[in-house]
Amino acid sequence: MTLAADRWMGRLIRFGGVGVVLAVFGMLAFLIFQVFPLFTGANVTAVGSLSVPANAVAFGEDEYGDFPYVVLADGKVVFQRAADGAKAHEWAPSLGALQVTAVRSYPRAGLVFLGLSDGSVQELQVAYRSTFDAAGKRAIEPVVTALAPVAIGKPGVPCLEVWNAKGSQSRLMVVRQADAGKPLLTAVRLTERKGLGGKARVTVSPPFVVAADAASIEKVLLPSTAESLIVVGKSGEVRTYADDGAAFAFLQSFVPFKDSKDPAVASAGLIFGNVSVVFVGRSGEQQVWSMYPQVQPDGKSLRRWGKIHDGEALAGAGEGVYAAEGNKCYLAVAGGKLQIRNMTTGSLRWEGDAPSGSIRQLAFAGNYDRFTALSADGKLHRWSIVDHHPESSWGAFFGKIWYEGASGPAYTWQSSAGSDEFEAKYSLVPLFYGTVKGTFYALLFALPIALTAAIYVSQFLRPEYRQVVKPVMEIMASLPSVVLGFLAGLWLAPLVDPRLISLFCAVGILAPAALFAGFLWSALPQPIRRQVKPGMEFLWLLPFLALCAFAAWKSGPAVEAAFFTVKDTASGLPIADFREWWRQTTGATYDSRNSLVVGFVMGFAVIPIVFTIAEDALSNVPNSLVSGSLALGASRWQTVWSVVVPTAISGIVSGIMIGFGRAIGETMIVVMATGNTAVMESNPFSGMRTLSANIAVELPEAAAGHTHYRALFLGACCLFLLTFVINTLAEVLRQRLRERYKVV
Repeated sequence: MTLAADRWMGRLIRFGGVGVVLAVFGMLAFLIFQVFPLFTGANVTAVGSLSVPANAVAFGEDEYGDFPYVVLADGKVVFQRAADGAKAHEWAPSLGALQVTAVRSYPRAGLVFLGLSDGSVQELQVAYRSTFDAAGKRAIEPVVTALAPVAIGKPGVPCLEVWNAKGSQSRLMVVRQADAGKPLLTAVRLTERKGLGGKARVTVSPPFVVAADAASIEKVLLPSTAESLIVVGKSGEVRTYADDGAAFAFLQSFVPFKDSKDPAVASAGLIFGNVSVVFVGRSGEQQVWSMYPQVQPDGKSLRRWGKIHDGEALAGAGEGVYAAEGNKCYLAVAGGKLQIRNMTTGSLRWEGDAPSGSIRQLAFAGNYDRFTALSADGKLHRWSIVDHHPESSWGAFFGKIWYEGASGPAYTWQSSAGSDEFEAKYSLVPLFYGTVKGTFYALLFALPIALTAAIYVSQFLRPEYRQVVKPVMEIMASLPSVVLGFLAGLWLAPLVDPRLISLFCAVGILAPAALFAGFLWSALPQPIRRQVKPGMEFLWLLPFLALCAFAAWKSGPAVEAAFFTVKDTASGLPIADFREWWRQTTGATYDSRNSLVVGFVMGFAVIPIVFTIAEDALSNVPNSLVSGSLALGASRWQTVWSVVVPTAISGIVSGIMIGFGRAIGETMIVVMATGNTAVMESNPFSGMRTLSANIAVELPEAAAGHTHYRALFLGACCLFLLTFVINTLAEVLRQRLRERYKVV
């Protein structure tokens, strides 16, 4: 019966052990499953092509792409059904003696602009109206509304190109003409105001000249904000203009490929957000320029254009750059290839063959699930896209990235903001840094206390007191971390903040005071020391340390006044304030909820674990070793340092590593006791954000399957692997120490 029970228990234990191992690897597999889609590229499939008139120069489509239309060179709009390519509707402008000399369409907005031979522009608004027949079947009917022409350019001079941009306050229309062989850019502003009856009234400003100093124009980029203008010259020089309220004033000029043999710009395109431009040279080289704060020669910081990325070279001269709507991806056409890249990370999302004819226009769908291209051979080509995580890459998560608006590359985690143009930043490096920083301060506070306390309790304290101290320390391990975080954030941090120097003085005096107390005790005559039983020396030590700490605490204001006096920025008077002294002297920030507070409170969560395991290991050292050492003439401390600690070192290392695991995975204390900001500062008086705290704070708000959601799982996977590797190394170290100091 006993043997049978033993066999079954052995099988049960093995089954449980295997189950635990499988559960651990199962969790890892689940994390990898959630993270894997982040590192897959875009899946692009050619849907097909429609035959359109050969003189089609622009196109547009409805929201679902069911009824695309093309605009012919004479301004005629032809609608076709995407299902079979059949013509569904046709509309022709009524212009009289005027001719259409330029066409530009904005497919997503349903707008078409016709530049006319007299320098004016006519706007066409394309809409789709739903109708239902007697059987209730839904049909879509396209409607084209032509507005009255707006006089913009020089009268009698044909428009060569036309652009439109709708800002928050007004709309800007720009035309390019050739005046005496020189390019001329003129514009008008259209402001819409609603009257008392709700009827909109459009006010057209008098035409004004923009970029009059441009000797040659290769390309014009008009941001959708309608507040600036970018002119690319034939020589490769790029000139930028900004709205100063009355006209467009020259802002800056630069040459993207000035170090190249041929500095000319082959193609360029604005990226979603309107503050970055991708330039492609005639040799296929790529550069990304963006607006960000730059220090000027006079010392002022102004937003100016500067290069932030050098992209991979394309297969040939750039033929077009077309930005996606809603993210930072763009499609570049060069050397017979189509490439979808992410502007921020530079990662290649997809590459495929371009259509046989040159591309006249290309546009992405608003939700980035398809794109359509009009080629010169009379084809409307369509592709579908599946790319759920265009902004993700190894570089985005672990590299230093130069984001839009930043003055340089940085490791940044910022997952949300209030604008649609916001560029999500998912660098895990600040979270790793915060995790290591918080763990360092926690162990810096906890390990000396826990290990010395374990040595004292196991080797010097009397057994009757040990039976009280050890259970109390074990009970401390059961304190909820949310309670410790609450105390740290709402009680300890405000309490310590104005008395920081007093606290430093009180803590700093403890070690010297303890050594001095030991010296005084050893200097006392033997008859006096014999009055105290061995192991009861703390009855002298504790009151002495308390008195010294109290005196140091009280001396804190005097120390602060002597060494940390600075001039108050508001009144100009000298004040004794360490916080202000730290800010003015180091230039670093000072937060009341900082790393020291976190380390102090996390230390209280780590101390009981390290103490309990280390004390058990020290207490289990055979008494024969201790007695033998003492019999050979070693003192009690020499025995502890040379015999007890080396023998128990494997258990001590285990305690340290388990405490390390508790600190590295702590969540609530970090969330409640710091500013929880993902910054990379060695400053001990600044906050931080750890991997575990970041997951706890943001996972409930992350949309399932989104890049943000999977990036949090990537952080969890990294935290899992980090603790796994550290624990494995700790176990290897423990085994080696055990073999080295084992008792034969």
